[in-house]
Amino acid sequence: MPASAPTEAALKAAYSAACERYAALGVDAPAACAALTTIPVSLHCWQGDDVRGFEGVTGALGGGLAVTGDHPGRARTPAELRDDLDMALALIPGRHRLNLHAIYGEFGGKQVDRDEIDATHFADWVAWAKSRGVGLDFNPTCFSHPKAADGFTLAHPEAGIRRFWIEHCRRSREIGAALGAALGTPCVTNIWVPDGFKDTPADRFSPRARLAESLDAVFETPFPAEHLRDAVEPKLFGIGSESCTVGSSEFYLGYCITRRKLLCLDAGHYHPTETISDKISSVLLYLPEILLHVSRGVRWDSDHVVTLTDDLLAIAREVVACGDPARVHVGLDYFDASINRVAAWVIGTRAMLRALLVALLEPPAIRAAERAGDRTARLALQEEAKGLPCGAVWDHHCLASGVPVGPAWLDAVRAHERAVTGKRA
Repeated sequence: MPASAPTEAALKAAYSAACERYAALGVDAPAACAALTTIPVSLHCWQGDDVRGFEGVTGALGGGLAVTGDHPGRARTPAELRDDLDMALALIPGRHRLNLHAIYGEFGGKQVDRDEIDATHFADWVAWAKSRGVGLDFNPTCFSHPKAADGFTLAHPEAGIRRFWIEHCRRSREIGAALGAALGTPCVTNIWVPDGFKDTPADRFSPRARLAESLDAVFETPFPAEHLRDAVEPKLFGIGSESCTVGSSEFYLGYCITRRKLLCLDAGHYHPTETISDKISSVLLYLPEILLHVSRGVRWDSDHVVTLTDDLLAIAREVVACGDPARVHVGLDYFDASINRVAAWVIGTRAMLRALLVALLEPPAIRAAERAGDRTARLALQEEAKGLPCGAVWDHHCLASGVPVGPAWLDAVRAHERAVTGKRA
């Protein structure tokens, strides 16, 4: 531990004082920390290699996606990616999950097209996850492929291309169910497609009808809920689909309610004046569970590393305020190649967990004032809560979890960079 870092005794003293202050406000800080350990965050594999995957096919990233930066050390193989994930998970308190895309299978040097993938291509990921106590989530990869080059997949006007992507998504669900069965925890399998129009379409109805029909075909085979949770993800716009996104928020909200699927709320997939925090409670009134993709958009859906912003705090508060955080599957979704990729995982996941802890530590008097109709007290107490010593509780939570406190984790990442990632070509 750096000489300037607080001692364990100082951390415990600060925590004890914080617990007393929270207790005076009716908050059990140790119970809040215990509750935090029950909320897993699904880290996204694509932060570690710039969304390239391991199909063995080189080419530009498609689907309106873009990764910027050239920091050295990108993972080039599944083994390297797992090594980097091990490093990140060792620096994050709690037990979490990993979100895989279909292109991250291990294909033994063979060209396996996406309508041919199966669970055997992810056997090493299952073995790794079992040994680490990590759950797995999954996504079909409906971009960066010749059959998606014109920006359409499940809503494509050509039936043959639609059939290809339907089969890919079907197989992705089969893989997800197999992952969930093998690990004893449901795999959330999320479908996002880039389908849309760059310029003003003459017909919006027909592609949306095709998308609904394709999705119905994808979901035709049921799987046990204890193995698989199906989710679909809307988007406002993308590069190449600025004028119309077929899978809009309204489309998928209707689809999820009528088909009982999980709606994925992505923090960057709405208008810049919208926040998903305001949507969580509304959607949970009609759906039993939802999926979050937490990112940080800067001016647009730019997928910056998650930081402890007001937006993140608002998202976390709504997850807790819904009364049952288990109804909300929390995942991260960003990719930044301008900084150390392992550090990006650690920064984002720790920020998400800190935001959840702040929500769990909220004094009950805030809600009580609202129920009593005392808006003055509600606002005053909300502001006073911002000065409460949640940092001392977070530091102790890290200490008790056996992970570095404060910025000390950065030393481990730098050592990993010197010894491992910095030596990659």
